[in-house]
Amino acid sequence: MEFLNRISVRSGNRLASHIHSFLAKSWDLMVGDMKSEDKLRDFYIPNYMLVSGSDMPKVKIVPSCPVMVFVNAKSGAQIGGELLLTYRSLLNENQVIDLGEKAPEKVLHTLYVTLETLKSSGDVLAAEIQKRLRIIVAGGDGTVGWLLSVVSDLKLPHPPPIAPVPLGTGNNIHFAFGWGKKNPFTDRQSVLTFLNQVKTAKEMNIDSWHIIMRMRSPMEGSCDPIAPLELPHSLHAFHRVSQTDTLNMEGYQTFRGGFWNYFSMGMDAQISYDFHAQRKLHAEKFKNQLVNQGTYLKLGCTQGWFCASLSHPSSRNISHQTKIKIMKRQGQWEDLLIPRSIRSIVCLNLPSFSGGLDPWGKPNTKKVQYRDLTPPYVDDGLIEIVGFRDAWHGLILLAPKGHGTRLAQANRIRFEFCKGAAEHTFMRIDGEPWKQPLPADNDTVVVEISHFGQANMLATPLNRSKSVNDPMSPVNSHDEDDDSNDEEYDDAEDTEEKRKFGASDTFKIPDGVDIAQLT
Repeated sequence: MEFLNRISVRSGNRLASHIHSFLAKSWDLMVGDMKSEDKLRDFYIPNYMLVSGSDMPKVKIVPSCPVMVFVNAKSGAQIGGELLLTYRSLLNENQVIDLGEKAPEKVLHTLYVTLETLKSSGDVLAAEIQKRLRIIVAGGDGTVGWLLSVVSDLKLPHPPPIAPVPLGTGNNIHFAFGWGKKNPFTDRQSVLTFLNQVKTAKEMNIDSWHIIMRMRSPMEGSCDPIAPLELPHSLHAFHRVSQTDTLNMEGYQTFRGGFWNYFSMGMDAQISYDFHAQRKLHAEKFKNQLVNQGTYLKLGCTQGWFCASLSHPSSRNISHQTKIKIMKRQGQWEDLLIPRSIRSIVCLNLPSFSGGLDPWGKPNTKKVQYRDLTPPYVDDGLIEIVGFRDAWHGLILLAPKGHGTRLAQANRIRFEFCKGAAEHTFMRIDGEPWKQPLPADNDTVVVEISHFGQANMLATPLNRSKSVNDPMSPVNSHDEDDDSNDEEYDDAEDTEEKRKFGASDTFKIPDGVDIAQLT
């Protein structure tokens, strides 16, 4: 910088001053880029681990936080595509994957095979990258579920934790672990800030939930969900069992998969189904997150869920459509009584639903003791079951200490649908809905949910999820609900390969699950 000062001293004119200012700024930018380049080394994965036949670098620098980045370029209107370009400009472009071009299971399988091969040949860098690897997923809840299912199917001894970038409409999984709900900025500095958050985020286990659905094949027509959405076309964590699978029974159709946030049925799933159907037909109208959220509210109004007792027949109520059984830990099946007014039911694993709301809330100490409830941990092997009467009941979640009707906590849940007044119902898993036909004869459709291991997420200090192993997790007494606010029910376009969780060759039914009971 000394020569810059000489120019100013010798010249005394404006030109010299401008030259001085310009060169000084250029120097600062260059130094800034050098500093950011040094920081980016922490996230870098060399090409020889990603591309077959690449040259091995002479100097190997061990990154402190190597990442693989998966971006759903179709999510968040144009944001996904812009984010993809920014990440590729900062990192090795081969470690940034467009999910529209490459399947994540193939990418990760190839990477881990390569790392294992290099490790066996004495490559210390490969061993360190495998140990420290973290995954970034840019997309909505469905995309995050897709990557969770892929990592689960790899059956790795130390699976990489996942950090989600919110590009969807609800972004419930993202919000539950402190990554926010709003679509992010895509500029260089914003991405660098996010990478540093990934570097410092803590790992956190969450429960995985297996779901199996079985129904008798009809003499005419199909059991497949009704158009305009397929079974469900964008639900990456749900898979139809192949014809050679041992779970298949003659005369029956079987579906299975997994989820990490929630399974819901009824009112909320119908609104979500109509939203997805409209977006599929008119994608150009759904390019803004706030507009999308407004469309959800509008659909709730036009479908009559704010005056459900007048607009919808009682056959739409949950108790008229299904019998529900639950099992607490490894106990006995017991009937779960559902109030007749309940029109929507949610089986919730994380404290984030419908855009970050918490349907379970924080029961007060008396309720916990009286009803044998536990705090809603995300890794305790229990799932919270909540009911809603109508859309007004759902809006209570916006109020302080608001919550739905707490029905139960369970380790396993079974829904049994028999012939009734309704021809179909609506179901949803982690934001992905479908329209499910119900029996037209004296047969039963069975949906069973059971605990199935755990997955690994990354959480920021803004994390809302609570771990049973974290001493800071127990609910504080000042956050509990008041009795006066308690209304408990006892007082009144992807390929099949993308949907692999529970359908891989290594999949095993959890111990104690009696498949015969599903028929």
